[in-house]
Amino acid sequence: MLGLTSTDTLVLLGDYVDRGPDSCSVLEQLRELQQRCRLVPLLGNHELMMMGVDSGTIPSMFWERYGGYETLQSYGGDLAGVPPSHWDFLQQCGRYYATETHLFMHANYIADRELDDQPDQALFWTHVSSVIPPPHRSGKTAVVGHTPQFDGQILDLGHLICIDTCCFAGGWLTAFDVHSGQIWQANRLGLLRNPD
Repeated sequence: MLGLTSTDTLVLLGDYVDRGPDSCSVLEQLRELQQRCRLVPLLGNHELMMMGVDSGTIPSMFWERYGGYETLQSYGGDLAGVPPSHWDFLQQCGRYYATETHLFMHANYIADRELDDQPDQALFWTHVSSVIPPPHRSGKTAVVGHTPQFDGQILDLGHLICIDTCCFAGGWLTAFDVHSGQIWQANRLGLLRNPD
């Protein structure tokens, strides 16, 4: 659908695990995608929970309530089934990414703080529906996920664009070209659309 080549940069906004029945296959597909383009995977709150359970800083029961149970099943029922290559992939995911024109993060940001000074609460947990930040001090446009748009349309506030179009709950998985504005969407049934 996207026709990615080795010259393309694809920034992913997180939540590769816990959002369906086969997180193991998702991570394997992302690892393979690294061979086709420049992949910039960012952490989401669900990766943080999985890694927190592995390190012992988050109770397993908490994570399992939010999709962790399904993730564990995709690895044979235990985190011991997660291959080292998948842990390596997660460890290499960034907290944020910036270009000359755009900022990318999983959830949100605090407008008057530099990216390397953003707290986890903002980057990974705060929904745009709860706190709509003003433009970031950098003047760059922020691209985020985490706040599902149940109507399947991206939320474009000018200085902030949210591309979470509710794939986890039967909606659409959205790709967005920050330069052209082109949007591609696919759902769980394999249907494709170019929304206007």
